[in-house]
Amino acid sequence: MHRIVLEKWKSGTFDESRIFHPSEINGEWIWTEPALTQALTEAASVVGELKAVSRLTPNIDRFIGLYAVREAVESGRIEGTRTNVEEALQKEDEIPDEKRDDWREIQNYIQALQESIAALNELPFSLRLIRMAHQKLLQGVRGENKMPGEFRRTQNWIGGATLADAVFVPPPHTEVMRLMGDLESFLQNDRISTSPLVRAGIAHYQFETIHPFLDGNGRIGRLLVVLYLLDQKLLLHPTLYLSAFFEKHKPAYYDKLMRVRERHDMAGWLKFFLHGVRETAEAACNLISAVVELKKTCEEKIKTGGKRTANGLKLLDELFARPSVGVADVAEMLNVTHKTAGDLVEIFVDIGILHEKTGFKRNRVFLFRSYVDLFNN
Repeated sequence: MHRIVLEKWKSGTFDESRIFHPSEINGEWIWTEPALTQALTEAASVVGELKAVSRLTPNIDRFIGLYAVREAVESGRIEGTRTNVEEALQKEDEIPDEKRDDWREIQNYIQALQESIAALNELPFSLRLIRMAHQKLLQGVRGENKMPGEFRRTQNWIGGATLADAVFVPPPHTEVMRLMGDLESFLQNDRISTSPLVRAGIAHYQFETIHPFLDGNGRIGRLLVVLYLLDQKLLLHPTLYLSAFFEKHKPAYYDKLMRVRERHDMAGWLKFFLHGVRETAEAACNLISAVVELKKTCEEKIKTGGKRTANGLKLLDELFARPSVGVADVAEMLNVTHKTAGDLVEIFVDIGILHEKTGFKRNRVFLFRSYVDLFNN
């Protein structure tokens, strides 16, 4: 198998038109820099801890959905959408007209994420999976005319109004299929021992550099990381998303990617990426612990409710999967009458679990605010 010495690797070349032609990445990556080894060791340790916490947390599948919502919001924010977690949980007819385009893009990302994760049960991590996610991402939204699910067949660029003043010009469309095939081979290569975390970091850089789609590259490139870590069984559940880290350090994120292209500094990018993995995994562990603690606190409040305790505990369990509800939703969830559901909702409002957020007298919507706030933070 081809060995790639990281410190000697050349990322590619710029031609006279400032178009970048990336080098291929499929091979056994080795390096000598102690700081990179240390960053990998620390990141792998915390990812292992997150996997253990996920395994030991009861009913973690109930709140995995809200992780997806938060990731969609954070990933969209990098691209300029301004929907928050609470708005993303609302129904479309509750969203003001001027915010609906952003809201629909967030919903598409949530569906693309959830369907891609489900598809991993049947498909290996592959270009087919990436294209499926991209097709869902752009379906019926502002990018629907940008070849959903297909690699580009024209030149694109990043930043600037035209090709002439672009910040970065990815490779020509004629190189995309070869480069994406190499990327797929690298991630599927079972003859190399390069750490999956390092592979994910290199793959994210390479994907963003190829920029294979006409739109949605950033969101798919970030989605690629969690899908690959799930595929490699480093994660049991989709609980590690880097969008918030990239948004928090956006100038450094773009600078590190450009330094690889211009100065071949893959080590610098990987240290940044692995620091993000470690920080994000630590935050995920803390968030899971906070959710578990909140559940205990709410259960203690509910258990003082006498004969309604059983239905109260069932409703609480449902709220961790669906934290924004109306009385009709509760009646359907618990298979009870509208009056019984309404009485239970009022109890939940009285004990501070649910908060009415519309101000209406009819068709009121209630939010499990303390839970949603954990993900907003």
